[in-house]
Amino acid sequence: MKFKLSPIKRVNVVFIVGTAAILLIALLIASALEFTFAHLDLINLSPTNASGWYWVLIFTLTSIIIGIVLAFLLGRIIFKPINKIVDAMSSLAEGDFSTRIKLGNYDEAKKIETSFNTLAEELEKTEILRSDFINEFSHELKTPIVSISGLIALMKSEELDEAEKKKYLAVMEEEANRLTAMTSNALYLSKLETQGILTNLKKYNVSEQIRSCVLLLERKWEKKELIPSLDFDEYELYANEDMIKEVWLNLIDNAIKFADKGSEFEIAIKEVDEHLHISVSNYGPEIPESEYKAIFGKFYQVEKSRSTEGNGIGLSIVKHILKLHKADITVESKNGKTTFTVIIKKDGSLQN
Repeated sequence: MKFKLSPIKRVNVVFIVGTAAILLIALLIASALEFTFAHLDLINLSPTNASGWYWVLIFTLTSIIIGIVLAFLLGRIIFKPINKIVDAMSSLAEGDFSTRIKLGNYDEAKKIETSFNTLAEELEKTEILRSDFINEFSHELKTPIVSISGLIALMKSEELDEAEKKKYLAVMEEEANRLTAMTSNALYLSKLETQGILTNLKKYNVSEQIRSCVLLLERKWEKKELIPSLDFDEYELYANEDMIKEVWLNLIDNAIKFADKGSEFEIAIKEVDEHLHISVSNYGPEIPESEYKAIFGKFYQVEKSRSTEGNGIGLSIVKHILKLHKADITVESKNGKTTFTVIIKKDGSLQN
């Protein structure tokens, strides 16, 4: 078994050994000078000679001075990388996330350097994501608000008949609902991002849960004249029931939004070993393969012209919920069919 020391313990060992070496070197230098002077009869170190003690004191002080100088020089060498790390940490604390350090080619120094620079890069990415989130959210909030404000102004400035009023009120209601959904989703996503522990786990019938989600969205898929195709038996899942319900609602809602009018949307479940593969498919515009990963980002829209279809938060919520469950999601879009597949373990006890 190989005995390994942590980087901090290595620094302590180096410092202790270095201090001992400094003392030994200082004593050897002082002793060598003392011996040389005595050998050349420049001084008399005989115990009976009173001036001998004076020279012993001189050489003792000399060894102390030499030790201090050597300790200062060694200390500068040892603590130079530590001072670099402290300065870099201060820069990070002040918000300069572009800070990077270089400590040399020593193995342990390279490990510390890599760890610190990785941390700084992640903090920089987080700051960029935070800024992007604020900018995107502000923009997304502004759109329905401007729309509602414009319609109110229009209704105040013109004499409208009852049919036109109802039409404008319906648009305003739709925009208000979109605004409510957006803020609710943003708050829920923020909560998910700070949640580290999964609670309220229980075993339940996931097949029944999916069927109830389809019924909850019945008004939407009937409006587009879509035909639901459900292909699965009865399966049980051990998970947070409320969170997983949000996954199905978001995936099915997405499938409905972007499906061609009068087409099918399909939901299937397959059992593979201890996993369930649950797929939600629709027929409509394809997602470019280069954007498969990006679509799970906050406020990401594949087609900017269709931004009114959603707010770009749903898939991000899905991703975070599945991450908490140690589950995964894949996407495949080709030949006019887009399929999202959730891969999740049936038994929560197998997740650790």
